[in-house]
Amino acid sequence: MSQQLDTRVESPLPASPSLPPSGLGEDAAAVHPASGVAAKYPRAGRLARAAAARPGLVLSVLVVALVILWALVPTAFTSWPPDTGVPSARLKAPSPEHWFGTDSLGRDLFSRVVHGSATSLAATAVAVAVGLVAGSALGLLAGSLRGWVDDVIMRVMDVLLAIPSLLLSLALITVLGFGTINIAVAVGVASVANFARIMRAETLRVNTAVYVEAARSAGVRWHNILLRHVLPNAAGPVLALSALEFGMAVLSISSLSFLGFGAPPPAAEWGSLVAGGRDYLVAAWWLVTLPGVVIAAVVLSTNRISHAFQDAERNRA
Repeated sequence: MSQQLDTRVESPLPASPSLPPSGLGEDAAAVHPASGVAAKYPRAGRLARAAAARPGLVLSVLVVALVILWALVPTAFTSWPPDTGVPSARLKAPSPEHWFGTDSLGRDLFSRVVHGSATSLAATAVAVAVGLVAGSALGLLAGSLRGWVDDVIMRVMDVLLAIPSLLLSLALITVLGFGTINIAVAVGVASVANFARIMRAETLRVNTAVYVEAARSAGVRWHNILLRHVLPNAAGPVLALSALEFGMAVLSISSLSFLGFGAPPPAAEWGSLVAGGRDYLVAAWWLVTLPGVVIAAVVLSTNRISHAFQDAERNRA
């Protein structure tokens, strides 16, 4: 009897099905491969989720990146020369051969838009740099020194803000002369007041922070406080404004180039391309419409990116 009990107790249980050595992880990754990739590359997964949540921002970044590539390597996007025309191909409508059609001299319009992006974006970058550097310096001094320095600087900025930016740019161009660089400098000076106001407001906010007061109490010199503490913490909204001003500078420079203040022909600035096609608006609509669409796309894209920067600064605050 005891032997039977021992045998009954020691009898093995039914064997359970064996699991693979790696357990459930490989099965889950095999069933859901995306989850395995996200686990392996968490940063890529976060970027993918952020891109899916904000498709407009992704599209805006792609548009700006494409235009920058046009400016850097135009020959990678078109093989047509921008300044050489074919008389037999004048005023051809958009086609697979000529994506944007041709102008009155038989020049490929898409090639002129692509090659003209270098001039237009370079002028825009100069304009934003002038406004950013000069305006940030004036706003930083006004917000830090206060007193009569603040009053003088901000009253001058108020005068600049009272004048429409395009009118102010035209007045400066009459002094500086025509040309792409002069247009860029004029547009940049017209935007100084916007940068100065934002930088002054941020400087006043940062000056009340505890770490700035601690630095003053420790005897740190005022210029070191400005460069090490105030400027880095006040730069966020100013950089967001620079993205917005980039789009506005594109529009202003194109407008001034349209009026004939830019580089002389055959330079392919975006504004001059629109101006060159206005005489053929009925017969060749693409000469005005397609360069105008490029300008509008760049302006809207930079505005969308600027709003994203502003949202990020607001969330961080």
